[in-house]
Amino acid sequence: MPIDYFGERMKAVRKSKRLTQLDLAKRLNVSKGTVSSYEQGLSYPTLETFVKLCTILDTSSDYLLGISDNLPFKMGGLTDAQMESVLQFISVIEQANDIIENQNRQTGD
Repeated sequence: MPIDYFGERMKAVRKSKRLTQLDLAKRLNVSKGTVSSYEQGLSYPTLETFVKLCTILDTSSDYLLGISDNLPFKMGGLTDAQMESVLQFISVIEQANDIIENQNRQTGD
């Protein structure tokens, strides 16, 4: 899996932890724009920040980097397949919201 999935996985895990970009940025001691940039795949964290990110999100570096599809945490007793579906669903919703926001900006709504 290419590193392009890093941002999507990071965003999905962040949302599953009910953290906003601002919440995560404060805990990482970076700007909200930096977190957004990570999630969009425009930039990547330093190694030090990446280690903090894994700790804060309580997830493995292997998962975020796409080396493994195994999540190291459980969400409400869901199976691994159900957790992956939930994370994918969150990602799809976010992508749809981004499209809608872009369309609204273009039409001036």
